[in-house]
Amino acid sequence: MWLPTRRIPFVGTISIFADLSKTNLGSSLISNSLNVFQSDSFIFADANVADNTFLFLASWCCELVNLTTQKRLAASVLGCGQGKIWLDPNEVTEIATANSRQSIRKLVSDGLIIRKPVTMHSRSRARELNLSRRDGRHRGFGKRKGTADARLPSQVQWMRRLRVLRRLLVKYRASGKIDKHLYHELYHLSKGNTFKHKRALVEHIHRAKAEKLREKTLKEEMDAKRAKTKAARERKLERQTAKRNALLADE
Repeated sequence: MWLPTRRIPFVGTISIFADLSKTNLGSSLISNSLNVFQSDSFIFADANVADNTFLFLASWCCELVNLTTQKRLAASVLGCGQGKIWLDPNEVTEIATANSRQSIRKLVSDGLIIRKPVTMHSRSRARELNLSRRDGRHRGFGKRKGTADARLPSQVQWMRRLRVLRRLLVKYRASGKIDKHLYHELYHLSKGNTFKHKRALVEHIHRAKAEKLREKTLKEEMDAKRAKTKAARERKLERQTAKRNALLADE
C-alpha cells in the first residue's frame, strides 16, 4: 500500500564496520559511513554477518510517513491543538491508515493517540508581582503605556466616586442618621462635585448634624428667653394696672 512520505533533514552519520571477506550485504550497505535522517519513528534491522555476527541498527528511515492529517483530525476530535496530540511511534503504519474521525476515535480508545496533559503554570510569581504593585512598585514611567486618561478614564473615576457617595447617602437615610431633607441636599451637593471622597461627605454630615443641633439648642434657648421676657412684661403690666386701679379707688 502506498503511503504519503516526506524527507527529513540530515542529522548525522552512522559508521558501519563490516568484514568484507565474511559478508554478502553488498557494497551499497558496506561503506565508511551511512547518512541517516531524523524521524519520529524508526525500524530496527538485524544483520548476521557469517562467523563474526554483529548487530547494527539501521534506523531512521530516509522516507517518513506523513501524519499531519491524522494529527489535525485528532486535534479536532479531542478538542485541542495539534501540539497536544501524541502519536504512538511504534504504530505509525496503523495510524497512517486512519483517514476519518471515526477511525481516529477508535485509535484514541485503543490508546494509540493520546492528548497530552495540560502543563501546570505556577501563579506564585504573578501573585508576588501583584502584591508588590499594590504597594506602588513596578508602576514607574517606564512601565506605563498610554495616557493617564487612557489607563484610567476620568469618566470611570467619576462614576465610581459618585456611586460610592450615593450608596453612603442611601445607607445613612435608611438607618435614620439623616432625614430626607438632608439627604436631598447632600445628593445634589455630591452631584455638584462638592465632595472628593467618602470621608469628606461623612465629615460634612457630622458638621451638618452638629450645626443643626446647635441651631435647635439656640432656638430653644431663645424661645425660653422670649417666654421669660414676655412673662415678666405681663407681670409688670399687671402690677402697673393694679397700682393704677388702687390710686383711682383712693380718689
